[in-house]
Amino acid sequence: MRIILLSALLLSAATGMAQKGDPATYASTITAADLKKHLTIVAGPEMEGREAASEGERKAAAYLESQYKKLGLKPGNGNSYLQPFTLFQSELTETGLSVNGRSFQLDKDFSLSVAMVPNGKSMINEVVFAGYGLSDSSRNDYANLDVKGKLVLILEGLPGNATVTNPRGPGSSFAKMTIARSKGASGVLVVSKNFPRTNPSQLKGGLSISKPTTDVTFTSITISEEIASALLGRTAKLNMQQISELNKGVYRSELSIKADKKINELQSANVIAVLPGTDKADEYVFITSHYDHEGIINGQIYYGADDDGSGTVSVLEIAEAFVNAKKKGEGPRRTIVFMNVSGEEKGLLGSRYYSEHPIYPLDKTTVDLNIDMVGRIDPTYKGDSMNYVYVIGDDKLSSDLTPITNEVNQKYFKMELDRRFNDPNDTNRFYYRSDHYNFAAKGVPIIFYFNGTHRDYHRPTDTVDKINFDLMEKRVRLIYHTAWVIAQKDTMLKRDIPLNMPPR
Repeated sequence: MRIILLSALLLSAATGMAQKGDPATYASTITAADLKKHLTIVAGPEMEGREAASEGERKAAAYLESQYKKLGLKPGNGNSYLQPFTLFQSELTETGLSVNGRSFQLDKDFSLSVAMVPNGKSMINEVVFAGYGLSDSSRNDYANLDVKGKLVLILEGLPGNATVTNPRGPGSSFAKMTIARSKGASGVLVVSKNFPRTNPSQLKGGLSISKPTTDVTFTSITISEEIASALLGRTAKLNMQQISELNKGVYRSELSIKADKKINELQSANVIAVLPGTDKADEYVFITSHYDHEGIINGQIYYGADDDGSGTVSVLEIAEAFVNAKKKGEGPRRTIVFMNVSGEEKGLLGSRYYSEHPIYPLDKTTVDLNIDMVGRIDPTYKGDSMNYVYVIGDDKLSSDLTPITNEVNQKYFKMELDRRFNDPNDTNRFYYRSDHYNFAAKGVPIIFYFNGTHRDYHRPTDTVDKINFDLMEKRVRLIYHTAWVIAQKDTMLKRDIPLNMPPR
């Protein structure tokens, strides 16, 4: 008993926490069974993969709202549990391409994406053939060519059938577009032998929270050998090798490109519930997850049990633990905001919208504890795979976070807290890849809890039966204890460390 009391006193001194009851009493209500109960619903087939702005996501939002109401939590946005926002998406409604009056078919002869073709009808009477479109110290396909303001015709890949190993490296279409753009070209026509296409062109663009323009500053269209032959003045189809042997330079023909676009407006929402604090109710602890996933792709449901069904139901369980504490007179001093955001898979859109339209002052938000994928095991993990969690970001923005995390873990769990992804040079860039980032970008201290990726990441096989609920329970209890300490501190977390990460 004496040792336990001493440990509690040391934790109190280290964290600046006013003494309340033992949070372990309430953390024990976070159970593997309850996590599984919620996740079976959130990552079930009726939610249809929870794609942002879809009917399946709206069903998931309704379930979350119902659980917050059942717990007696207050709505987080006035009288509503939802923070709605509009998502914009460009769509191609009609396309066409012809050379010298001869029409070609989408995906049989050419392919394009809505983001890389101008709106309306374009007439071009010449293209510049630049071979493979390479320009480096060993080869310059642009030598003696003036491509400013012109469409450049280039062959995909590398000479001699050499393999392109990096999708953004030398020989890639991305690299060739970058070169052409740097030379002042208006766009590229990339010749490919892979027609007809097995996968259809992307007629719908990505989602955004700002209304996109239908205009583009650089065009990119992939064309067949047959279209390329026509543009190069040939009546018979040439293959890639034969095209590569032609002289570089200007070729005249009548090229017509048609692309009619429209902007769709879709509705989505963040789900927000609050538990009011006591003497520090105007300061806020955020506990977040994203409840969207990939939806249905090629007829298959992407269930997203780990990503991020696991984080979403963790927020529910942590909310219940705090509610139970408040019922016993042990409520948090600071207001706890439980937020499940939408649009993470589309580019952190829901959290970005919140950070730009905050309901609660960001300068009074002491921390965001973000939970994204905590139900599985990283197969590459070298330590005790049944007793770890990746902790990301606790070394940034506030010098309070790491000591609190370590003290809580040492007292209650003794888990392996792996911080390898705090490295600014982390090639995975995990610090940038979940919703905490939009809080950190506004100066709010954050911790991102993560189990690492696995073979089912962003696949339809990310299902409930793969979740390790016992390990998940331990991780979620750690997060609850951390939130408890921060919610009860005498002062807000210091903001005394400059963010040492480059922009996203």
